[in-house]
Amino acid sequence: MTVLQIVIITVGIVLCIGGLNLWHYLRLKQKYKKLTDQHRQFIHLVETPNDFMYYADVYPVVKFKYLSPSAENFFGKGSNDLAYLSPEVAFQDIHPDDQILLMKKITGDIDYSQPIIQRWKDQNGKYRWFEEYATPIYENGKLVSLQGMLRNIDERIVLQEKLQYQLYHDSLTDLYNRTYFKEAFTKLDEEESRSAGMLLCDLDQLKFTNDTFGHSVGDELIKKAAAQLKIATGDAAIAARIGGDEFVILMQDINEQELYEQVDRIRKSCREAEVFLSIGAAFTPDSGGRMTALFSEADRNMYKDKEINRQCI
Repeated sequence: MTVLQIVIITVGIVLCIGGLNLWHYLRLKQKYKKLTDQHRQFIHLVETPNDFMYYADVYPVVKFKYLSPSAENFFGKGSNDLAYLSPEVAFQDIHPDDQILLMKKITGDIDYSQPIIQRWKDQNGKYRWFEEYATPIYENGKLVSLQGMLRNIDERIVLQEKLQYQLYHDSLTDLYNRTYFKEAFTKLDEEESRSAGMLLCDLDQLKFTNDTFGHSVGDELIKKAAAQLKIATGDAAIAARIGGDEFVILMQDINEQELYEQVDRIRKSCREAEVFLSIGAAFTPDSGGRMTALFSEADRNMYKDKEINRQCI
């Protein structure tokens, strides 16, 4: 075999090997691109603008290893870089009331199977609500890392608060309703023992107003009376509408003199607004087991007051 033939064969082998390597490289590159695209598609499926994922070491020191770019939708551009540099950012931005929850999460003193509801300060200084599902990672029985997803639930919280408000408030007057009053009544009767005062109030002119001017005018009268009760009692008492023209004022930790001072304030406020109420008052130094009797006494006194008002007309 000549030298030229040997060279040709060698070059052919080299080209063949090179071609195989190039083919293998291109194939690997195609597989890598496919895996990368699949990863991005997965992240897109599980992560929305309202979500972000994280991975963080918690031992021996707290350190973020990954934060979704979508986290910056809430905390501002560059916030992820700051978090990578200093995990203290998390402790600074969480709501003060939720800091103990954060500590329990990174020390393992929490039920990770349950969602963790918390508030974080966004880039505008406003606290936002998040629901987190965290997965602990252990080594030799010790918690070393956490991974999880947080989802913004501001809309859900607003809806829950709205429903909670509607559950306990009268739609016409914005006072508390019968449901709320019953719960407060039961708590004082069965769970607590403290001084309590009760005022039952009844609109004297509602039937006349409804019959003469119509129910829409009667509704305005009810709202007017409710506004005066709210002004007179402030936040120191529970003012509730428990019937068509019936209101109740429930006070705690007061004495009998304070109760009747409250009666005088309500009468004065309503008189100035030309709202006429019959009011019955009752007081007990100990609410435990006494609330039903207290209500009955206030009810009797209200009807006595109504009879006096009729005689004065």
